[in-house]
Amino acid sequence: MHETAVAESILQTILQHAEETGAKPTGAIISCGQFNALNDECMQFAFEAAAGGTICEGMNLTIKHIPLQAKCKQCRVTFEFNIYSPVCSQCESAEYDFESDAPLLLETIEFEDETQ
Repeated sequence: MHETAVAESILQTILQHAEETGAKPTGAIISCGQFNALNDECMQFAFEAAAGGTICEGMNLTIKHIPLQAKCKQCRVTFEFNIYSPVCSQCESAEYDFESDAPLLLETIEFEDETQ
C-alpha cells in the first residue's frame, strides 16, 4: 500500500513547515494524476494513523484527482481522457498520445489563524 509511504512523507513535510512557522496545521490539499493515483479511503486512513500523537492529529486532508489529458493524432485537440470511452471527444478517433500525468503534489498547508 503506497498510501502509507505517501502519508508519512506528507506528514514529515507538514511537521517541518509547522516547526518553521510555529503554527498548528489544520488542513492540507494534495493532488495526484491518474497514473499516480491514490485511494482516498486508504490515504485518509494512513494519514490519520501517521498523524496520531502529533501536532497534525485531527487535521483535514483533501485529495484532488487531476484528470489525464490526451492529444488526438487526427484533429490535434487535447481532451480529458475517459477510460470508459477511450476516443477523442472531438472527432472520436482512437489514435492519441497521453500528455504528461499530473505529479503527486502537496499543494497547500493551512495553519491555524493566530489572531483568533
